[in-house]
Amino acid sequence: MPVFKELFKIYLLFIALFFLGRLGLYLVYFDRLNDISFTYSLMSFLYGLKLDTMTTSYILIMPALFLIITPQIFAKAISKIISGYVLIFLLIALYVENATFPFVAQYDVRPNYLFVEYLKYPKEVTSMILKEYPMQLIVALVMLIITALGYLRFSPLQLEAAIRTPLWRRILLILPIGALLFMGIRSSVGHRPANISDALYCTNRIVNEIAKNSLYSIGYAYYSYSKESDKLVQSYGNINLNEAYARVSQRLNIPKGQKIPFERLEETHFPAKESKNLVIFIQESLGSQFVGFSGGDTSITPNLEKLSHEGLAFTNLFSNGTRSIRGLAGMSSGWLPLSGEGVLKRNKSQSDFFTVASLLKPLGYKSCFIYGGEGRFDNMRSWYMGNGFDEVIEQKDYANPTFVSTWGVSDEDLVIKANDKFKSYAQKNEKFVSVMFSSSNHSPFELPEGKIDFIKDKPRQSVDNAVKYADYAIGRFFELAKKETYYKNTVFVVVADHNIRVYGDDLVPVNMFHIPALIITDGLKEQKFDRMSTQPDVLATALDLIGTNLTYPVLGHSIYSDAKKEVSLMMFNDTFALRVKDKVAIIQPNKTALTFTYQNEHLKAAPHDIELEKDVLAFVKVMDDLYNKKLFRSPSTICLPNK
Repeated sequence: MPVFKELFKIYLLFIALFFLGRLGLYLVYFDRLNDISFTYSLMSFLYGLKLDTMTTSYILIMPALFLIITPQIFAKAISKIISGYVLIFLLIALYVENATFPFVAQYDVRPNYLFVEYLKYPKEVTSMILKEYPMQLIVALVMLIITALGYLRFSPLQLEAAIRTPLWRRILLILPIGALLFMGIRSSVGHRPANISDALYCTNRIVNEIAKNSLYSIGYAYYSYSKESDKLVQSYGNINLNEAYARVSQRLNIPKGQKIPFERLEETHFPAKESKNLVIFIQESLGSQFVGFSGGDTSITPNLEKLSHEGLAFTNLFSNGTRSIRGLAGMSSGWLPLSGEGVLKRNKSQSDFFTVASLLKPLGYKSCFIYGGEGRFDNMRSWYMGNGFDEVIEQKDYANPTFVSTWGVSDEDLVIKANDKFKSYAQKNEKFVSVMFSSSNHSPFELPEGKIDFIKDKPRQSVDNAVKYADYAIGRFFELAKKETYYKNTVFVVVADHNIRVYGDDLVPVNMFHIPALIITDGLKEQKFDRMSTQPDVLATALDLIGTNLTYPVLGHSIYSDAKKEVSLMMFNDTFALRVKDKVAIIQPNKTALTFTYQNEHLKAAPHDIELEKDVLAFVKVMDDLYNKKLFRSPSTICLPNK
């Protein structure tokens, strides 16, 4: 039948395109498949064909419908509409396949929800693409033009002839074609349709990424992350909520609490007549490999190395996730990652969500969030202003910045502005808490002249030079602060939000979650803390050091507390890893949980630890419950039901 024939041609066009894109990835990353057999790696094409078929089946719905129901009198016009529709989707698919290569190079995963997320910030993203990927953009545009011209001139489709088939004969095809498309979209004989998890057939993560389909990956991630529903959480498995809270309570060694889960009174180990100010300086993408005290290159970050001898250095610290909003929530609230979008961008956390500002406000603290870029990015302004912060300082508030990049003013402008703000607090005898967030260490790594000696044999706009400049700004900040009266009465935290680029073949590249942190305050002696820690642990330690007893729900412990345990929850895309010492349980949507041991900075498959695997599921469920029921609040803002 002509209709079947034309639909099959369209199917083959897309399958061929997706195959070529997958083959390109396979060849580029072939050296990372050496831990599995060649034959097993080729299974990525078979699993990939399933996702390609699902994606193409969605695309075929409209052409199939119009080919079947269009009266012959409209054959010419409708055939052109269908042809244009197919061309548009071919160009979209081709663009996404082209974009997949730089995206994987940057994030080590196929395009996901970030791909859509960044479209909300066209100014910054367009500037970054033009500056960092000009050749890739030119190649993509050339391919798009050639494909469009080739399709218009040599299209194998004969859609008009198919529509001129008698209508009654085409109507008879509704059921068989509908059934085929349904089977293609479902691609499963089980009670659940296939989804992105069907590509996760191997413990080598990069071969799983090769098996995926980028267009489907984007659509699936957007659909999952755009909903604040139980469906995403349910995909990880089921566990009784009371049991889940009990497990999380036991792992964190934090009592569940009566009114607010995990709320407890923490008595300071450093009592003082007057509590100290708190400044948390969060560093964009600062991995441990760049910092001497955490096992990295001392020459790139000499200021951090010098400062590490003036206070407490965390040498074995792990981030919550791989996105800035995960790190900001961890260091501003003591929050752990939850499935789906981060709390900075979620509806139910835009007010009354616990932060250091809401905690310290009743004690008379003024508060501010200081950023060099636009506060609308990642919804930072709305979230901080809605959750206890008195003021958000962003790019528009810098009168005469010395240097402006794609992502905002330079880190040096940031620290000068912050120092001036803290001076104004001190002049008014006001206590303060502030979260600062740097932005210079971000692709395309635009840096001012005359501030650092650029590293020899490294491109000027490189990660290493960006980190070196970030370190320069950190040094500049402490140089300024030490001259001011507020310095001796302030606890300073310098900590990364996440590593620069999280990559690796493990399902969760745990070693790439390793980040540095420092806490400096008057009277604190030099100390290296080598036990495994998390960002909420750093926050709890800083709160301990301000010198007053506090009641809070922070999901971590001060390192000076006997309750501190070596446990870390990490989120990589939609995969969660719970690490307890050197054992790691990993859970993915619609997949069986796995257990590994962490050896030599890599995961090694281990027998199932059923209890640990239940614990990681418990964390996923509890974090979602805390968010959905708005339970993560300061004691003064919790709304209790009427009795």
